[in-house]
Amino acid sequence: MLTLFHYPMNAGSRFTRLLLSEYAVPFTLIEELPWVRRREFLQLNPAGSVPVLLAEADQPVAGTIPILEYLDETRGSMARENRLMPEDVFGRAEARRLTLWYLEKCENEVTRHMVRERVTRPLMPTDKGGGSPDAGALRAARNNIKQHLKYTNYLAGSRNWLAGDRLSIADLAAGATLSILDYLGELDWSGHDAARDWYARVKSRPSFRPLLQERVRGLPPSAHYADPDF
Repeated sequence: MLTLFHYPMNAGSRFTRLLLSEYAVPFTLIEELPWVRRREFLQLNPAGSVPVLLAEADQPVAGTIPILEYLDETRGSMARENRLMPEDVFGRAEARRLTLWYLEKCENEVTRHMVRERVTRPLMPTDKGGGSPDAGALRAARNNIKQHLKYTNYLAGSRNWLAGDRLSIADLAAGATLSILDYLGELDWSGHDAARDWYARVKSRPSFRPLLQERVRGLPPSAHYADPDF
């Protein structure tokens, strides 16, 4: 069985869990607090970041994109019509582009700041950067949310799924990222009906259920977080 070192409020970790579940790959979870920098974990990934997948023969695969490529080559290629990577070369390019849009661009402009200020800072010791939230960082992140919701609404309104006709890695990346903001109650879907309907479809998939059942200690989710139909 594979082992995933993850942090529940990390978009890449959520994305990896969704990939594993969609491909019906059994795995165990080990929660890793990135700021602790455990010596044993650093031996698996010297960068100290999650996710890290301990694959066959205890071989570590570190980083969201390397894990994605590993799972596509070892599981996706045998999934046929359930493969999460589009069949044609341009479809794969678009799915990869959008995956990076959410896991890197949205993460760097919004999610990472929201999680740091609202989730991790209160838990971290002061010598590790803990303390009160930075109101300016939160304000900037909230302003950036609007553009990402607008773009998601455009994609969802012009395609069946974000990258094309079929569910792909792009939908899981977007769902993983936006679900963190959904947990924190930071998403205003008004005026973004297409994005809201798309998110409801993604949120209703069986692979999403474990995410919807988790809770951050001391920080309950928004009232509608666990409701696939809002």
